[in-house]
Amino acid sequence: MPPLLLLRKRRAPILELSPPAVLVLSYAALVLVGTLLLRLPLAYHGGAEWMTALFTAASAVTVTGLSVADTGTHFTLFGQIVILILIQLGGLGFMTVAAFLLSLLGMRMPVRQQIVLGEDLNRTDLGGLLGLVGMIFRVVALFELAGAACLAVSFVPREGWAAGLWSSLFHAVSAFNNAGFSLYPDSLARFAGDPVVNVTVPALLIIGGLGFSVLADLWEERRWRTLTIHSKLMLTGTAGLIVASVALFALLEWTNPDTLGQLAPGARIWASWFQGVTTRTAGFSTVDIARLRDPTALTMIVEMLIGAGSTSTGGGVKVTTFMVLALATIAFLKGRETIVIFGRSLGPEEVLKALALAMLFVAVFTGALFVLLVADKIPFLDLAFETASALGTVGLSRGATGDFHMTGRIVIILVMFIGRVGPLSLGFFLGRRVVPRIGYPSAKVYLG
Repeated sequence: MPPLLLLRKRRAPILELSPPAVLVLSYAALVLVGTLLLRLPLAYHGGAEWMTALFTAASAVTVTGLSVADTGTHFTLFGQIVILILIQLGGLGFMTVAAFLLSLLGMRMPVRQQIVLGEDLNRTDLGGLLGLVGMIFRVVALFELAGAACLAVSFVPREGWAAGLWSSLFHAVSAFNNAGFSLYPDSLARFAGDPVVNVTVPALLIIGGLGFSVLADLWEERRWRTLTIHSKLMLTGTAGLIVASVALFALLEWTNPDTLGQLAPGARIWASWFQGVTTRTAGFSTVDIARLRDPTALTMIVEMLIGAGSTSTGGGVKVTTFMVLALATIAFLKGRETIVIFGRSLGPEEVLKALALAMLFVAVFTGALFVLLVADKIPFLDLAFETASALGTVGLSRGATGDFHMTGRIVIILVMFIGRVGPLSLGFFLGRRVVPRIGYPSAKVYLG
């Protein structure tokens, strides 16, 4: 065999990357390109730092919303457009956008890239993958444009046509992708009693946080009876978590003079609804998060870690993971060996996947929080809140993000990246079935 052919055969395995590696590198490349664009002189007003550009780009690509600079005043229109594009690419997924552009050009996507796309969308069946991509873009365009039109009703009278329309589009895209970036320094606090904003933004957050697989199922079936178990779990879990979040927030903050207590009764109800919806997925707020009572902050940390749905624009350990763990606990307490829900049973494999995801999330959260406690002299609750917000790619902040030193900012960037890309990559390994070659005798371990 010729030496050149041997050389090629030896090098081929080195150049081949697994789908999770391709996914991670594509998101990292997107962060790098975004950093370079945001560092251009026409992207910002006044002075700028590389760390500010990197942090903002990472936050936008991971659709988190944490920031160390005010988006509306620090960045120019060009910089804001770059951030919006990064949010859209990060929310939809880089491979999803690439597949859509190739289909528009009439080009076929290679099988290997389709596998990566399937990994990004958490789909193992490649047959209807491109059809799903087309549906995703139709849904995204429909809801983002409809959301922008609704927000324009409130924004245009306040800011004029040009600024109002741009602000409407920016916030609609940011909301649907669960990013939480706002052009206002107080997020959306000035709209605490505005019915249009308090209906439109949460609606976009909920729809974007359900997950593209659920949206595709609703698009095709449109009847509860024929929906998949995943969709039913996601819809019931989301509804239950929203009701609990809104009720808890209102109960804990109703008399707080620094949050709901300073608002009129009607505005308190709107603010409770808004904050109850946005906590799990996006960093918008209509009250001062730094003024929340400690019990409220703790409940919000739990909600942020739970997050949104699989294959959605949101982060977190995912609602279905939380639901499976809760159902497994109930089944154990009732002495059942299987989980039964909606006339179907879930086996040990799903429970093990949920446990693996939850344990890894707890490990990352604890490790990052430990490093931040060592690196920065910031109160424990504030650091825990910022860490949960970064890992859940939520973006709510008690003000600690701007106080981080270099080490703290790097840790938060890594946590945001893990929160966005980690579950996607981990799903690839959890989805592979490995048949053991050797069996071992069973044993018992005393627990509890």
